[in-house]
Amino acid sequence: MSEAPAPAIDALGQFRLSPVIGALGFSQSNVFMIVSAVLTLALLYFGMRPKAVVPGRFQALAEYAYEGIMGMCTETIGHEGRKFFPFVFTLFFFILFGNLLGLLPFSFTYTSHIVVTFTLALIVFLLTTIVAIAIHGTHFFSYFWPSGAPVALAPLIVPVEIISYFSRLVSLPVRLFANMVAGHVMFEVFASFVVMLGGAGLVGGIAAVFPLGINVILMGFELLVAFLQAYVFAILTCIYLHDAVHLH
Repeated sequence: MSEAPAPAIDALGQFRLSPVIGALGFSQSNVFMIVSAVLTLALLYFGMRPKAVVPGRFQALAEYAYEGIMGMCTETIGHEGRKFFPFVFTLFFFILFGNLLGLLPFSFTYTSHIVVTFTLALIVFLLTTIVAIAIHGTHFFSYFWPSGAPVALAPLIVPVEIISYFSRLVSLPVRLFANMVAGHVMFEVFASFVVMLGGAGLVGGIAAVFPLGINVILMGFELLVAFLQAYVFAILTCIYLHDAVHLH
């Protein structure tokens, strides 16, 4: 009697969109985006509502989040950074909660879709470009010509600077998307190893401890990556806004 074939590992199946409200094109990705927005509002509302002189844990967390993002904006952009604080704060927590929610069982990581991360990057790109033109007018185009550069090198320098500027539309979304996809694929692969080895008798059950331990380590690593990728996206946004405001 032939043995049943081992189940195939569908590591990318977790990224498929499933319609929740088909007529509206509303998927589970949209659901978790709404959950992310609700969690962000809840953090601020319930965290700041006590207004205690000696803050509790939840209020301290909300204050730390507020002061941390505000400090990032003002230290990176300058005093003008206060104007952009709401945008950077929203961007940071939208990405952070998207990363963290995806680590829960039966959840969905919307930051693992390139269309989501590209849209975020496009918003940042358009905002920084509009801010730069609004503040500096046509002088904005001097950004693509370093001060003091030899005129003879213009055919080389200008295209390189333009490509570097537009590369933000690639580097920002791909970094976040690739990190989220890679981590979740690793989870799926090692979890599948646990299931397959666990069903292979005593020896397989003992061997399954190894991939299970790998997944435990990966969970801690992914928690770190979730925060790190949200921070990197936010700090790069602040750096781009600094360049737009100060044109250097």
